[in-house]
Amino acid sequence: MTHVEQMIARSEALAPWMTAIRRSIHRFPETGWLEMRTSALIASELDALGYEVITGRAACAEAARMGVPGEKETRAHLARALAHGCEEAYLTQEMREGFTGVVGVLRCGEGPVLALRFDIDALGMQEAADAAHRPAREGFASENPGVMHACGHDAHAAIGLGVAKMLSEMKDALHGTLKLLFQPGEEGARGAKAMVAAGHLDDVDVFIGSHVAPTQSLDDGDVTPGTYGSLATTKYDVTFTGLAAHAGGYPEKGKNALLAAASAALALHAIPRHSAGESRVNVGTLHAGTGRNVIPDRAVLQLEVRGETTQINAFMAEAAEAACRGAAAMYGCEVTLARMGEAEGQHSDEALLARIAQIVRRDLPHLCVSSVENARNWGSEDISVMMNRVQAHGGQATYMRVMTPMAGAQHTVRFDLDESVLPRSAQVFCAAALDILKGGAA
Repeated sequence: MTHVEQMIARSEALAPWMTAIRRSIHRFPETGWLEMRTSALIASELDALGYEVITGRAACAEAARMGVPGEKETRAHLARALAHGCEEAYLTQEMREGFTGVVGVLRCGEGPVLALRFDIDALGMQEAADAAHRPAREGFASENPGVMHACGHDAHAAIGLGVAKMLSEMKDALHGTLKLLFQPGEEGARGAKAMVAAGHLDDVDVFIGSHVAPTQSLDDGDVTPGTYGSLATTKYDVTFTGLAAHAGGYPEKGKNALLAAASAALALHAIPRHSAGESRVNVGTLHAGTGRNVIPDRAVLQLEVRGETTQINAFMAEAAEAACRGAAAMYGCEVTLARMGEAEGQHSDEALLARIAQIVRRDLPHLCVSSVENARNWGSEDISVMMNRVQAHGGQATYMRVMTPMAGAQHTVRFDLDESVLPRSAQVFCAAALDILKGGAA
């Protein structure tokens, strides 16, 4: 039996185990920088498999973290993670402080360095609880109020652990270094930058990431090896600070933060679009005021800008900051802008996506490659920061999609997926790793 045949058979045998991992993570979802139970589980599995395990500040550089929850929220979630059976032996002090995410390293002698990325965070949404929703019906719906895995990152974590297990069992066939990056805080584009800043991509020759993606039928294809056109983005929390006053008695003494924020919202959506490519702006929330007869002294606005390229996004970000400052000045308010997340523009290397397509067709003929060209993706993904870091020093990178039927659209309260994607996706990652780390040049 060849290593590929061994890997395929092993992935099928591990499918129930990967499903159980996915459902455990789905049942106890955690948002960015709070993935304590998830990170401890991953670290435990990697340690048992013989990987060098990196966590805490060594996994994610402190200064590069974005959108970090406050201390009160972090403490509250720690208590919840412990109550939900978190593996305390692997819950380090730094994880308890919100330094989540795990890197597993398998050193297999001389050869190229291959990095595979799996994001692990959930979304701030309340999952459907009725019997029509399979996770609720089968007992693995979220037990964390207001948090759910509505994008498939629970599947990504399970796929990553399946890949870790299979490749550790075939270590004799690998030549080089394998890095598995279990990234926190992808939602909001917060976590990749911290892993890059910690140096984990500096020596990588080949980088592969993936996302489960919806399809009506697997007959339409199982694997799309590359994406192109993922929008760069910048996320802001903007706080306007004015001066409260009695709205009837002394209106002239107030400085209205609500009006400053509202004016900013209108100005933001009036930013001219860029002629060189697609651009986006959206104000998602605005919170202000304490009562109908009080001039609001504080308003908080959440917004994002996007651009087809990093340069177009920078244009949008500069214009957004100017709009907020101008609106604050118009009403005599102070304004602070906090960058809560960032992603860059990205593209997959044509040579690498063609190589992956060839590997799938040769080694996994039961899977169908739906395209060997870069597919357009008008979302944003901070995997771009990792890809660009690898490409900047001459490495190759691709972000592929593995297709699966889904119940409910992603980022909705009824999201679920066909769990057959777990072994199929693991097979693609493992087949690529066996080819790239076979001893030849990257």
